Amino acid sequence: MTKFRVGVIGAGSIAQSHLTAYSENADVELIAVADMNLERAQSVADQYGARRAYADPHELLADDEVDAVSICTWNNSHANWAIAAIEAGKHVLVEKPIARTLEEALEIQKAVEKSDRVVQVGFVRRHSPNCQVLKSFIDADELGEIYYAKASCIRRMGNPGGWFADKEIAGGGPLLDIGIHVLDLCWYLMGSPKVVSVSGNTYDRLGNRANITTMPRYQVADYDPDKNSVEDMANAVIRFENGASLLLDCSYSLHATQDSIDVSVYGDKGGAELEPALHIATEMHDSVVNIEPQIASRSFEFGVGFANEIQNFVDSGLGRAETIAPAWHGVEIVRILEAIYESAETGREISLV
Repeated sequence: MTKFRVGVIGAGSIAQSHLTAYSENADVELIAVADMNLERAQSVADQYGARRAYADPHELLADDEVDAVSICTWNNSHANWAIAAIEAGKHVLVEKPIARTLEEALEIQKAVEKSDRVVQVGFVRRHSPNCQVLKSFIDADELGEIYYAKASCIRRMGNPGGWFADKEIAGGGPLLDIGIHVLDLCWYLMGSPKVVSVSGNTYDRLGNRANITTMPRYQVADYDPDKNSVEDMANAVIRFENGASLLLDCSYSLHATQDSIDVSVYGDKGGAELEPALHIATEMHDSVVNIEPQIASRSFEFGVGFANEIQNFVDSGLGRAETIAPAWHGVEIVRILEAIYESAETGREISLV
């Protein structure tokens, strides 16, 4: 059987999830890892059994043994490496967001349209079993026409610092880091409708709250409590061409009593809560009925999600399936996110038609 020969650009924390899934996939052969720190690239390559390590990703892209790449770099280089990989004839899985800005995302889309390569966006939560089960209910019209959705991801003490807190590198704060996940889940489950207007707000009232020492939090290796140029929280109302609407909020830092996540969609035949756990509500025989699908976990499964994401990428690259997260989906999500920032800055609703 033909092996799917893979290289990974970037050797940080998110790359470990890609590499784990690749190393456990029987269809994959890991060829190379590239990172600006060659020692780290070599260490990670050795750990996961990749043949080669590169300090320059251009060398990986020139490697004829590499069929496909995962791009696991900082947000400010997603577009450059994605375009370079497409032009080098590689299939591409680029971590979310596909780019920092709509301009960058559209440049990727231009490259995609000139190529026959698979370009997939790392919307890993789409691939979790709880999402796929709910999607099967929606595709079978069990919920009817979905006209409203809620997407919320609240961290009360969750600014990781480092590049995540640097707007020039990350492009934004919680909106581009964690809000994008719940926004994408709702948009995907709603059938990827065309957005027509966005009204949003962003706030930077609390900062990274480095003064709080009694709560543990994830911090990157180069965490600096004095550096933060991203928003604390964001919210938005998003309207679509079909009349549906979506309510979004997300935060790194907020005076909330607990962290929370809510992904819910509502149709004219039924509704569903995907996160924090899958529940479906409908009507049967003139009664309101709650349905709880009997699956391994009704919440997001991290390891299984990445394994399924990688399998979808591999199957797409080998011509056995279609990707469920094509590049244009990444472009449309960035279009919405950029409109939220623009609305917040200008204080007005942004029309996208």
